[in-house]
Amino acid sequence: MPQPSVAPLPAPRALTRPMAMDLFTSDAVVRIDTTVGYDSRDPHALSIAFHLLGAEPVVWYMDREMILAGSLGPTGDGDVRIRPTPDGGLLIQLGPEEQCAVVGCEQEALGRFVRDTFVLVPQGTEERHIDWRPLLASLGR
Repeated sequence: MPQPSVAPLPAPRALTRPMAMDLFTSDAVVRIDTTVGYDSRDPHALSIAFHLLGAEPVVWYMDREMILAGSLGPTGDGDVRIRPTPDGGLLIQLGPEEQCAVVGCEQEALGRFVRDTFVLVPQGTEERHIDWRPLLASLGR
């Protein structure tokens, strides 16, 4: 049976940007370096790599639209929850409620990065950037 033709994928595009964030502990606020990333082959997600002392970065992935929604009001469920702060910040809770890490960043800086991802992959066109061939091959199609 012939395979249906698949439209060619757009060329992959990526963005990365260093961004300082604050880790809130019970005792102090600790400034940590992060790298925020986006890859058009995973068009719904952005990554935040936390560069901790002497270790490989700890990387979390979250929905780019969730970041924008979290700028307007509390959003998220499960291991990622986001909410704005009165001073123009954004708080991101990572992990289960009883053991979460809380990090903060400038809402405008992260929002600008997310808006840049929509220039690379406009909202509504995400599926055109996903390579479905491995999934289809695993299903025998």
